[in-house]
Amino acid sequence: MKKALGAVLLTTSLAIAAPASADFDRVRWQVPMSFASSLTALGDTMPWVADRLRDVSGGRVNLQVVEPGALIPALAVYENVSSGNITAGYSWMGYEWGQLPVSALFGATPFGLESNEFVAWMYFHGGDALLKEAFAPSNVYPILCGTISPEAAGWFRQEITSVDQFRGMKFRAAGVGGEIMAEFGKSVTMLPGGELYQALETGVLDGTEFSLPTVDEQLGFQQVAKFYALPGWHQPSTNQYLYVNLDEWNKLGDQTKALIENTCMAGNMYAVARAEALQGAVLKRFQEQGVTLVQYNDDILNSFKEATDRVMERRSAADPMWAKVYSSMKEFQAEHSTWKALGYLPRDFGMK
Repeated sequence: MKKALGAVLLTTSLAIAAPASADFDRVRWQVPMSFASSLTALGDTMPWVADRLRDVSGGRVNLQVVEPGALIPALAVYENVSSGNITAGYSWMGYEWGQLPVSALFGATPFGLESNEFVAWMYFHGGDALLKEAFAPSNVYPILCGTISPEAAGWFRQEITSVDQFRGMKFRAAGVGGEIMAEFGKSVTMLPGGELYQALETGVLDGTEFSLPTVDEQLGFQQVAKFYALPGWHQPSTNQYLYVNLDEWNKLGDQTKALIENTCMAGNMYAVARAEALQGAVLKRFQEQGVTLVQYNDDILNSFKEATDRVMERRSAADPMWAKVYSSMKEFQAEHSTWKALGYLPRDFGMK
């Protein structure tokens, strides 16, 4: 009995002493990003996740972030992961919507789910299962790994008071929001963030949307355009993902998979908390620099909503997967609406 007890104690002590990282696979991935890591609350989430993965795994899971353009084009994460040219990458979901249209809904849905609602839908109302279903034929395993607050509606050189002003305007936009804006006669183009300042300054663009005030400030848009339109109707949440080649993902052990997915879940909280913490101060600085904050009136927003409904109906009729995902989002949005309306104080209560 004493010998048996001693053996049990020895085994237990060895198990306790063994580093937790011993059960993790040794992972060495380069992770090209679509955004520079210096872009606060947009490009810094994946580096934070990578640091946490190294810390928890004792260095066994090492995801080395790569700046945009250093390994692949900034907006080409999806196709390079799909083909196996790279094992993993990090991007806003939607740049690939020409190849996989439904991806745009997971990146940002106009008049759709805000960040807290989006993660609720993803984790508890079937969104994540639909995401995996949509990307499996492309041999991509996407993991939600950073959701942030609404984008602004755009930077302009004149105040926008009517949708009639959009006709003929050269404007940068991404995803389905850009298709909706084109309904009003905008000439919509897609350019990466690093090219937008010069395009605005030289008149290649008349206006642009890109990201949060924090990010827009770092890109210097307030120096070349003085009207900042809000709210971000086209992106109530902005959602970024770790894209992993499905063949490579399937080689990992369950514990390593769980570590990566759980750390990305923590990354979602990190990203939205950081985003919410910083925007108020940035808007104040914009005003001090002569920027006019413009809140779109109801007529403009209603026009955008009507155009959104048209585009969504058209897309749903043409793409069964689009219809499936959008219907799921709208069903949850409707179910959640009473709680959203009654459970929280009105946004402006006590602020006036």
